[in-house]
Amino acid sequence: MALCQSLPGPASSQLGIAIGTRRAGPLGGVVAWLGFTLPSALILVLFAQLTGSLDLSGVGWVHGLKIAAVAVVAQAVLAMARTLTPDWPRRAMAALAASVALVWTSPYADVALIGAGVLLGWALLAPPATRQPAAEPSPVSRRLGVAALATFAILLVGLPLVQLAVPSLALARFDTFFRVGALVFGGGHVVLPLLHGAVVDPGWVNNDRFLAGYGAAQAVPGPLFTFAAYLGAVAAGSPNGWMGAIIALLGIFLPSFLLTFGTLPFWDVLRRSVGVRRALAGTNGAVVGILLAALYSPIWTSAIGAPADLALALAAFGLLVWGKAPPVLTVALTAAAGQIGV
Repeated sequence: MALCQSLPGPASSQLGIAIGTRRAGPLGGVVAWLGFTLPSALILVLFAQLTGSLDLSGVGWVHGLKIAAVAVVAQAVLAMARTLTPDWPRRAMAALAASVALVWTSPYADVALIGAGVLLGWALLAPPATRQPAAEPSPVSRRLGVAALATFAILLVGLPLVQLAVPSLALARFDTFFRVGALVFGGGHVVLPLLHGAVVDPGWVNNDRFLAGYGAAQAVPGPLFTFAAYLGAVAAGSPNGWMGAIIALLGIFLPSFLLTFGTLPFWDVLRRSVGVRRALAGTNGAVVGILLAALYSPIWTSAIGAPADLALALAAFGLLVWGKAPPVLTVALTAAAGQIGV
């Protein structure tokens, strides 16, 4: 768990990969990922197929899903802030990151903010105290680990260069989702602003369809990164549908495999490094700020347009935080309320 929380990408999926790898080697990691990921991915692609031909602008239940997204992300910001920014230096970093993210809307802003968090954390923050368990043998050889990390670096740098030489929409989408999976820290909801900039800004998916799918992703079990399958399926232009979903899903999760396989052989060394722990503390502050900015734009600005919307969002937030209601129930109730015009 400590390893997966230290890597970019979806921590829950990477934990499944790591558990499967420890039990049965790299193939075990692949099988564990399939079992953990396919249920939600299939449901979201079916949702995309059912709604793909509909005009979602002005639809009541879709508006309810947008409001549900406000409540869910607000709860995520609160929970992450309590865990990841327990002291004032990291809270200040989060506030600064949120301010910059709201003003600087470039697709590279989030990556730059995370990089700044790494540098500031390494230079200024005290390392969090951690318990150091005994070393364990790695199920992945160092040779395979180095090969996985080299492949990760080659794809991260090489895919954009290949696109310049051989333009391809399929390759562009694979590269886009690979880059998101490779560069987002914090997993889960933090992927939202990166995905929004990656698919809405170039016109692949419109904002209404994006937020409707994000709301639906809250109502299904499994890792939130399977939202990529929905986006690949509803994207404008070919490939989309099932093929688009497969390309998006493989693109966003491939970095998880390469980073997990690549770092497992070296984790005992990395986790004892004071510099690594400081850098990760800085990353945590930046991640909270990025998610806070995403809560306002695009989520709040796209969903809250009237006092009734705010009241419904507050009610959904109360259900999640104080009522301890499961997200699937909260999303369903909020979508129903949106449909009947509450």
